[in-house]
Amino acid sequence: MAMISMQRTFTAFQGQRRLVSGPAGEVALVVKRVAPRPDEPIIIFEDATGRSIDFDLRGGDREVLARLAKLIPPPVEETAPPSEPRGRGRPKLGVVAREVTLLPRHWEWLGAQPGGASVALRKLVDDARRASGDKDRDRQARDAAYHFMSTMAGNLAQFEEASRALFADDRRRFTGLIADWPADIRDHIVKLAYSDRA
Repeated sequence: MAMISMQRTFTAFQGQRRLVSGPAGEVALVVKRVAPRPDEPIIIFEDATGRSIDFDLRGGDREVLARLAKLIPPPVEETAPPSEPRGRGRPKLGVVAREVTLLPRHWEWLGAQPGGASVALRKLVDDARRASGDKDRDRQARDAAYHFMSTMAGNLAQFEEASRALFADDRRRFTGLIADWPADIRDHIVKLAYSDRA
């Protein structure tokens, strides 16, 4: 099963108006060119988390993009063919070594599995991800919508009730409660919360 790499996207708001959504570089350059207004600050949000993020927009476009490339590396193509013949060792899967602490009986069981502990742990994690994938995506989307909503709509009418409806996954009630909110804010919240669920 091929993994699909997700490109991180960002959305900038000036006051209650959405300026731009897209990759970090695109958003940063648009925000850099917008005239600042003291009564309507510009806030950039990471769409995956709904949290605000600061981009260093000093200097020329190349400098801004170079700093962003260090902060937010571009997505890795996981299906790209290898550029050179594969040598000995593990294939380039992005394997990361970290410490895992388990009880002796867990290590004993893992050691007895075909392929050893690493293979068994990877299979267990993949199975768990498949089993809870939809729930995890729904939770992440709900959390992102709430973080964005707290920043941009925390003082708007029905915020508390809308938050309850969001966490209760009562989409009809939620969208009804936020119907009178500024259009760009309302639409972005709905996109964050429900874009992967038609």
